[in-house]
Amino acid sequence: MKKPILFLAVVFILCSLFAVNGLAYENEEFYSGAEKGEVINVFNWGEYISDTYEDGLLDVNKEFEKLTGIKVNYVTFESNEDMYAKIKNGGASYDIIIPSDYMIERMISEDLLISFDPETLPNYKYISEKYKNMYYDENNSFSVPYNVGMVGLIYNTKLVKEEPTSWKIMWDEKYSGKILMIDNPRDAFGIAQKLLGYSLNSTDEKEMGDVAQLLIDQKPLLQSYVMDEIFDKMESGEAAMAPYYVGDYIIMKEVNPDLAFVYPKEGVNIFVDAVCIPKTAQNVDAALKYINFLLDPQVALSNALYIGYATPNTAVLEMEEYSDFASNQYLYPSEENMPDTEYFHNLPQESLLMLSQLWNDIKVAGNSITHIYVSFGVIGAVILIGAVYSTIKKKKREYWYDHCE
Repeated sequence: MKKPILFLAVVFILCSLFAVNGLAYENEEFYSGAEKGEVINVFNWGEYISDTYEDGLLDVNKEFEKLTGIKVNYVTFESNEDMYAKIKNGGASYDIIIPSDYMIERMISEDLLISFDPETLPNYKYISEKYKNMYYDENNSFSVPYNVGMVGLIYNTKLVKEEPTSWKIMWDEKYSGKILMIDNPRDAFGIAQKLLGYSLNSTDEKEMGDVAQLLIDQKPLLQSYVMDEIFDKMESGEAAMAPYYVGDYIIMKEVNPDLAFVYPKEGVNIFVDAVCIPKTAQNVDAALKYINFLLDPQVALSNALYIGYATPNTAVLEMEEYSDFASNQYLYPSEENMPDTEYFHNLPQESLLMLSQLWNDIKVAGNSITHIYVSFGVIGAVILIGAVYSTIKKKKREYWYDHCE
């Protein structure tokens, strides 16, 4: 999902900063007590942590291993939905996961996360008050913010001569075969929802049907659906435009200066990715150490430079090494340039089922609105059967209670 960025001025400063034999981290005593052979399993987005000593950056996982003696097993995922399925199905055990806001809200509601007090972490003091008590974790009991971003439109100025102002350009036939679409349901639906003037969190069946049909109409114009593949396609000039995360645009532009970025006038998704401990965790103590380590100013700086997203870490925002990013108009828009934004929220179960089915229809069939109404019928039937079954069970329980007294 993310790639390293090369700012020469930053590299020079960082090289001098880190060119020492061993780094001193804050509150090192907090990391003591690990047993020999201890392991932590981390599940994160691809390219979403600094993992190199090149250009003065840090290999964060190796630094954690050196500091604590705890071995890091690191695995990546491509979308919130893929990560959720792994955790929900119990197919693997992880001690750390880094979902987005709406998915954290869902996982809390389904009792899939372990609660903890972040105030016990010495470095939690560096998290901006702006990103505490968020809607998805109102009491700061299940998560610690990691990165912040918004979705916008990346385009190649050699292939797109006019400056786009609307998501509508992604349905323009003159760019047929040169358009990329993001390959996950919430983001794809979100773009179409904004274009139609709907909320990102709509649960209205008609609106969901309208959005699905709009995405079906777009499909013949697409070169492909992408996640991490977007880097090669946009950096090489193979595609003309793609919706994606602002931090990744900044990174891609370093490779291809012809790329430009815009927040479409209809509005965009704003998100917070945060660090959580799933119920599958086998090593909660190591997980807390790892979270605190990610908040250390040196580590958070290296991650912020590598990933290219806005940081919730106040220490990083004050560092000279981060000044180029802190002044970036897309990462930190001024009040007058701030686009219309909306957070994703967790949706009711029936809406999630409908979204999943509609997305499958778009990706697999995707050539007729008939599939949409068939989906509505199937989902409605499943919900109705479930409700009837629950009522029957309740009546049976009442019957046996009445006759067994």
